[in-house]
Amino acid sequence: MLRPHSRRPWTGFITGFFVLSTLLAAIIFLGIPSLQRLRLRIGVSLFDSGVLGLYPVHEYVSTDLVSPKLEQVAWDPRCSNDLIFLSARGDAVEQPGPMIFNAQGELVWKLPPTSERLDNFQVQEYRGETFLTYWHGVGENGHGRGSWIMMDSTYTPRLEVRAVGMAEGDMHEFRITPNNTALIIVYTTQPADLSDLGGPQQGYIHDCLFQEIDIATGELIFEWRMSEHVPLASSYEALLGNGWSPAHPYDVFHMNSVDKDEAGNYLISARHTHSITSVDGRTGAVLWTLGGALNEFADASNGSATDFAWQHHARWQDSQTITLLDNGAKWFFDEPTASRGLVLELDVPNRIATVKATYQTPTEQATGTLSQGSMQLLPDTGNVFIGWGHCAAFTEFAPDGEVLCDTHFGAGNWFQLGRVMSYRTTRGRWVGRPRTRPDAVVRGSSVYVSWNGATEVARWQVQRWDGRNMGPQMAFTPEQTVPRDGFETEIPLSGKAGTAVYFRVAALDAQGQVLGVSQVLGQQPQGWGERFASRYLDPMSSEVETTLVLVGGCLSWCVFLLWRWIVNRRWQRRGYKPLSLEMSDRYSTDDSQAVLG
Repeated sequence: MLRPHSRRPWTGFITGFFVLSTLLAAIIFLGIPSLQRLRLRIGVSLFDSGVLGLYPVHEYVSTDLVSPKLEQVAWDPRCSNDLIFLSARGDAVEQPGPMIFNAQGELVWKLPPTSERLDNFQVQEYRGETFLTYWHGVGENGHGRGSWIMMDSTYTPRLEVRAVGMAEGDMHEFRITPNNTALIIVYTTQPADLSDLGGPQQGYIHDCLFQEIDIATGELIFEWRMSEHVPLASSYEALLGNGWSPAHPYDVFHMNSVDKDEAGNYLISARHTHSITSVDGRTGAVLWTLGGALNEFADASNGSATDFAWQHHARWQDSQTITLLDNGAKWFFDEPTASRGLVLELDVPNRIATVKATYQTPTEQATGTLSQGSMQLLPDTGNVFIGWGHCAAFTEFAPDGEVLCDTHFGAGNWFQLGRVMSYRTTRGRWVGRPRTRPDAVVRGSSVYVSWNGATEVARWQVQRWDGRNMGPQMAFTPEQTVPRDGFETEIPLSGKAGTAVYFRVAALDAQGQVLGVSQVLGQQPQGWGERFASRYLDPMSSEVETTLVLVGGCLSWCVFLLWRWIVNRRWQRRGYKPLSLEMSDRYSTDDSQAVLG
């Protein structure tokens, strides 16, 4: 006879103890710090709460493009009317890539989706002509391998700039100088002795260099490599197991911006050394270093001028003033801190640095940006425009630091997750004249029209066929004109609903001149089902449709439960058991009889 297995109560007790201890430790050491750094807020809008998704989008009828909805947390008429340039990316971003918005937050242009990574989107001037510039390539380990595109006012790629003598260039910088040259950054993998840093003697680093290139000829004008001038020990970046193989080099410097002054010297920002460095434009010698372990400047602002960390986008504003974005932190679990834009006055001969102005992360954002970002002084107003990089937001400040306009293009409560971001966000002026036709689609009794990238459209005009010649000789007469209403305009169509008619839509500028016309469209009679769908279903976004489906499912389930409760109550009043109880009794009785038998 087999002896039953004896129970040991202490085994379950110990197991439960370890499970509860592990769970408690995870909550204390991981869960609570994570929530603290997310800084989740109550009382925010549906947009910032994330209920609408981490990246709410606009969908259009006339085009397959989608664009982020912009949530204007703060707005002031003193903000600039210049266009906004950003390149959204992140694993929550639908159709990532460069895009332009107007001051009201409406889409102006978006580059059609591509499989490549597109980054560092800006508007710049070259030889008296305005260009859109962006990097395209493959991102890896916080850097990139690719080249830079220069696109003219027709959105045609005109020039491509590549690194000289190197495999491919990095996305962090593409700065066109007044001398019609380009400043670019390249990352290379180099062997290095890391034994003094706790790594291998025969280790590997991500070395950083910048090049100045003649855009027209591709000729290399100047090159400077950071490892030849800056000691590895000045880095604040932890090894974290890197540096042991070429596949995982130690990112010791992480150069992210280059500028050039009127004297021909260069200004370099290196994120991992917390430093801004001036380099002689003839010899390559280091002229001075601001911030970090090699700082040479006395701080006349009680440490605020030299204690920046993990910074981005250092730029000369005049011979004594530089600007930069002080990220303040890098890792999610770093001590929470607010990022800031800094305007610094430098007395270079006496090595004295002074803070002229500081622009803190808005309280509505309530968090710092762990990476990326840009800072721009707007020449017309004196305002300061900051893109918060890792956080899907940009802010315009008055010169005295007052927040004028604050805009989010991702859910604010979840900024720290880095699911939606833009490396840099800037303002500028741009006139776009695309070579494409306006896009127009008939839906129900309306036509929806847009023209991706056309900045001069003031009104749309429906031009109806005169009913005579067909084909290339078709003649059209103006029928109705409406103001342009955002990126896409809905125009209700007039005319007899029961007859087929042909028309096109023309784009007019402010003077009434025709800029372009759509293809010829036909308006066909509609049944009641098509009219219902076009009026009620088509305007809904995917988020609204999903919400309605979920609400409908919940209501259906509640109705079913209510019906079941009513039926059971009626059965109980008549002396019957509810169906569920009858079935359970039946099966329990059968089972007991089977056991006894």
